Amino acid sequence: MSNPSLLILPGDGIGPEVMAEVRRIIDWFGDRRGLRFDVSEDLVGGAAWDVHGTPLTDATMAKAQAVDAVLLGAVGGPKYDTLDFAVKPERGLLRLRKEMDLYANLRPAQCFDALADFSSLKREVVAGLDIMIVRELTSGVYFGEPRGIFTEGGARVGINTQRYTEGEIARVARSAFELARRRRNRVCSMEKANVMESGVLWRQVVQEVHDAEYPDVELSHMYADAGAMQLTRWPKQFDVIVTDNLFGDLLSDLAAMLTGSLGMLPSASLGAPMENGRPKALYEPVHGSAPDIAGQGKANPCACILSFAMALRYSFDQGGEADRLERAVQAVLDRGIRTADLMQKEGGRPVGTRAMGDAVLAALEASL
Repeated sequence: MSNPSLLILPGDGIGPEVMAEVRRIIDWFGDRRGLRFDVSEDLVGGAAWDVHGTPLTDATMAKAQAVDAVLLGAVGGPKYDTLDFAVKPERGLLRLRKEMDLYANLRPAQCFDALADFSSLKREVVAGLDIMIVRELTSGVYFGEPRGIFTEGGARVGINTQRYTEGEIARVARSAFELARRRRNRVCSMEKANVMESGVLWRQVVQEVHDAEYPDVELSHMYADAGAMQLTRWPKQFDVIVTDNLFGDLLSDLAAMLTGSLGMLPSASLGAPMENGRPKALYEPVHGSAPDIAGQGKANPCACILSFAMALRYSFDQGGEADRLERAVQAVLDRGIRTADLMQKEGGRPVGTRAMGDAVLAALEASL
């Protein structure tokens, strides 16, 4: 059998720096665990614009469609702020999501014990936090028609349409239920069924999918505004949260900040299964391109490393090896090794990007 294939798109800003550490992690798994990948690399975002005049070429898009998973670093930066909207670096990422039909965005919010004091909430509220938000990514108010700014009666009117089909709701609900079966077997669906017809349909369809296909999974429903309150009151009550595109955008950012550090947070965007049974998949860190520190060797590679751990788990059915990598990151933090973004204001000397990668590799080696 051939090795699973992985397309790496380092992108812009700190993307190439953090991705270089992931390449070392990938090589370690091949050399020390016999888990080898056919890795290719290409350009996206501003890096692609600089060479090709487009944030994503058709050839790169074709590669992304053909591989088992895509791992992306970051896109964007002030250098490209004056470009036309249609060719800004972010359009490359959006094209990947759209054409790969990556409808389920997975945003874990995990608080490592060593970093619990970084949260604005009390340690006892966030220590040990491990929740997953599943956001519908390709429909809803961001894509519905009609949309735009119109003139009515001499005044401007802005219109965006919240639109969901039952099929769109059902498929992201199935993603949430399947994830819950791998975790603690609980799903909370969030919407605004009290004031929105789309929310009424959302609640109905999620319940129907549950009753027909996943009766073993515990399902609850909650209004999204109440969910935001509960996330800040006692977030550990949740396991998997599934919600629409707009509410998912808001709630996942809220949950991310519970952990105290964007530099530690990975994400996955998954689509329908391919012929080999693996889902279409794009993995990326949450932190963005951080142009203020790009090229300085200061960036935290852990979010990108943990994005690869998500790829091991969700694309390559290597949950045990994903656990190994996540435990290695935890061990490094427990030893007090920190990049600058993880330093408290008082004292301590941060390590650089390469040194953090070295520490994770040493922890992996110690796990054998």
